[in-house]
Amino acid sequence: MKKIDKSKADAYFREKNTYMIVYFIIWAIVSYGIVLFAEPLSDIYFNGFPLHYYMGAQGALAVFIILLFVNAVMGDKIDKKYGIDPNKNEAIGRGSTVDH
Repeated sequence: MKKIDKSKADAYFREKNTYMIVYFIIWAIVSYGIVLFAEPLSDIYFNGFPLHYYMGAQGALAVFIILLFVNAVMGDKIDKKYGIDPNKNEAIGRGSTVDH
């Protein structure tokens, strides 16, 4: 099995973790930050519901789903950047080894 250079692996995981931290910050702001603005947003209505309720019930869920897709796309780009082949990962995941 091919060995991965430690500095390359560290850079890969550093970049993946940086993006994950950004996703968690966005998620926290959308999920919990809307509570801070609940009172001013209660005067605005969207689809018959106060905006703070709608954002808490629907908006946070929509943002979470969008973040999942963004994570998948960015993860694929990072994998390509560092030369990770998804076909070889599938072979390793099935229990076989990939020799180079």
